[in-house]
Amino acid sequence: MPRLTVAVTGGIGAGKSLVTALLSAWGARTVSADALAREVVAAGSPGLAAVVAQFGPQMLTPTGELDRPALARLVFSDPAQRAQLEAITHPLIHRCFTQIRATTPADQVLVYEIPLLAEVGDRRDFDHVVVVEAEPQVCVQRLTKRGLTPEQARQRMATQADPQARRLLADTVIDNSGTMEHTRAQVERLWRRLETLNVQAELGQ
Repeated sequence: MPRLTVAVTGGIGAGKSLVTALLSAWGARTVSADALAREVVAAGSPGLAAVVAQFGPQMLTPTGELDRPALARLVFSDPAQRAQLEAITHPLIHRCFTQIRATTPADQVLVYEIPLLAEVGDRRDFDHVVVVEAEPQVCVQRLTKRGLTPEQARQRMATQADPQARRLLADTVIDNSGTMEHTRAQVERLWRRLETLNVQAELGQ
């Protein structure tokens, strides 16, 4: 189990994946909650069976996989439906992360990219929390490049925690509104701090 477990969180489009990738390049073991979320509802999984039981067979593609666009249209327009989905998937995702954490070497920093830490996570699971932020208009621009309309982007952003609620959890805030070089410099400083914290944890300080 690692001595240091780090959460990277932030709103949709803020750049969590970029920060996580940079930390990986510097030596961290990284895990994505979104990747685990896809894993727990893979075709034939108990998670997918539970989703279908809750929301109906129309959530399946003809090949028996989760119809993600259909599910997204449903849950992002109805908070009650979204809560029902989270009640199914979040315990499964947490179980996967717990297993990964148990197999991570003590000397390796474990970084968990978890978008919804402020909404449904537990701050006590982490030794250090990194909040990634970007200006709302920047997030909308990034999301439209991924194929969302501006209205869909704003709708998804509106379902998430207020930025101030995230900052209350933060040990480090990364501003990802600007250039790659600006973000990279901030993450490099963060990594040096995490290395120091990891050594201090080893020494019991």
